Amino acid sequence: MPNTQKETNVIIEDGAKVGENCTFGHNVVIHKCVIIGNDVTIGDNSVLGKEPFAASTSATTSIGELGPLSIGNGTTIGASCVIYKGAALGEKCFVGDLATIREKTRIGDRTIVGKGATVENGTEVGKRVKIETGAYVTAFSTIEDYCFIAPEVTFTNDNYLGRTEERKKHFKGPTLKRGARIGANATLLPGVVIGEDAVVAAGSVVTKDLEPRKIYAGIPARYIREVPKEQLIEEQEYFDNRE
Repeated sequence: MPNTQKETNVIIEDGAKVGENCTFGHNVVIHKCVIIGNDVTIGDNSVLGKEPFAASTSATTSIGELGPLSIGNGTTIGASCVIYKGAALGEKCFVGDLATIREKTRIGDRTIVGKGATVENGTEVGKRVKIETGAYVTAFSTIEDYCFIAPEVTFTNDNYLGRTEERKKHFKGPTLKRGARIGANATLLPGVVIGEDAVVAAGSVVTKDLEPRKIYAGIPARYIREVPKEQLIEEQEYFDNRE
């Protein structure tokens, strides 16, 4: 750990691997089977590599062998975050204070997970995604590159609302195609597919698949109009199709 700065009461278990030029705040816990790249910052009271616990009635958490938690170069993790064993974060990600990222989740380069957001297990998140404050991404969701998820958005994955054994065969979170954008407080029902560059207005409830490059609003969400050309992802200065 050359040039790594540690504050008081930092615990790094045997077996953890830490790169160069990292900074750890007070009371950070790094469990074994954690791999941290170079130039990583971890805020006070955060826990990396936590083993998942399963409630006796849990239908989406399976306790089994997990690989290491990996944190890419240049990533910043805020205070009081919990990131589970078996997750993977790419390079130059940002995780806000109080966020939780569960096991078997993959997060691409330069993605932001906002303050207090939760990304549940088995979720795939692409590069340059923004998941804002307080958003809830349920287990088994897919979020492709360049998507935007506003504060307090809720993903769901269980059409049976916890009843019957049949539900266990059908768990599936929403899928957001590249560049899709979801407004504040919207709710996405299980398994819906939001088309590439589609927009869901604030407060909407999405009950069925949405077509690409269209704007939807309401309960249930209905077509409003086309997305303006200047808002499409390929028109943005930060978009790079070569990545």
